[in-house]
Amino acid sequence: MNFESPKWRRSALDVEVADDGAARRRRRNIILAVVAVLAVAVAAFLMMGRGSDKTAVTVNAKGGAAEAAPAVTVVVPGRQQIARTISATGQLAARHDMPVGVPGEGGQIVQVLVEAGQWVGAGQTLAVIDRSLQTQEAAQLAAQIQVAQADARLAQQELDRAQKLVGRGFVSKADVERRIATRDAANARVRVAQANLGQSRARIGRLSIRAPAAGLVLTRSVEPGQVVGAGSSALFHIARGGEMEMMARLPESDLARITPGVQAMITPVGSDRAYPGAVWQVAPIIDPQSRQGVARVAVAYNRDLRPGGFATAEIKAGAVDAPLLPESAVLNDGGGSYAFIVDGQNVVRRRAVKVAAVTDDGVVVGEGLTGNERVVLSAGPFLTEGEKIRPQRAAAAAATR
Repeated sequence: MNFESPKWRRSALDVEVADDGAARRRRRNIILAVVAVLAVAVAAFLMMGRGSDKTAVTVNAKGGAAEAAPAVTVVVPGRQQIARTISATGQLAARHDMPVGVPGEGGQIVQVLVEAGQWVGAGQTLAVIDRSLQTQEAAQLAAQIQVAQADARLAQQELDRAQKLVGRGFVSKADVERRIATRDAANARVRVAQANLGQSRARIGRLSIRAPAAGLVLTRSVEPGQVVGAGSSALFHIARGGEMEMMARLPESDLARITPGVQAMITPVGSDRAYPGAVWQVAPIIDPQSRQGVARVAVAYNRDLRPGGFATAEIKAGAVDAPLLPESAVLNDGGGSYAFIVDGQNVVRRRAVKVAAVTDDGVVVGEGLTGNERVVLSAGPFLTEGEKIRPQRAAAAAATR
């Protein structure tokens, strides 16, 4: 029988115990390594935190910490000469609208020779009224002239014979004088008949409706067969020379800045093209209800400028010396327009401003700023009055772009 020796059993146990101790030592070493890595990471984080504290916090006199003031971009606008432009809306119309009606007693229209949109010359016939009756009357008056002329010739002949016989005593001087009177009356009847014929022909001429001046036919409100008279409304409207104008309606404060001769640009509604013009008349009165007046802007003819349509006008009204700010610097609320400025202690203050104009380059400030203030550029909606900031100045020219 084989029996295990106690010596061998003790050796195996010693091996197992040795292996278990080595495993524990490896686990301990791993844990220590992880703890060491974490300690290094925490130390690095704390070092970074102390470095950032120099910019993230400030220490007060008592040793307490407070959040740093935010950095805000500001601009000092200064003052510059800015072209003042006044915007207005209004209606387009013919500068000289000439209504053409019936110059005579009227009658039935037999011909209409022009259409709306057609150019006509001075004196050109626009429409013709039936003149058959007037033509017959003229023929009758012409015949009466011939009768009167025959009577005048006969009276002259009788006077000539009487003057030859008066020396022989066959005709008295009284008879000669009567024949002179008869001749003079006959000649007068000739002149009356001629005047009547001339009057009749003038009436016939007025049956042709003619253009009083060269221009563009705007409207035509007559057709052949229509009966018209002296009391009829205008049959045609003509824009003299095709000249147009815009009647720009403006508040009295803007109207006071405009004088005849200033330039303007007219843009019809629905068009992206502007047409040059000039103010030729400023209304001498103000509408008491709307407190507005009219500036009449003359503009050359163009097919896009149709009387009765609406347009916008940009009127140049000189120049103004004022600060110019970007639109982001001017804010609005129920209290009106305002901007945030930064005082000497870097504290934000609200300043009410009056906007004089809005241009492509920015907002023209008419009142409220001298131009030397530090104005918050674009962070206004995120600031409150009295808040302290760290201003960072930007160039005025770059800020308005």
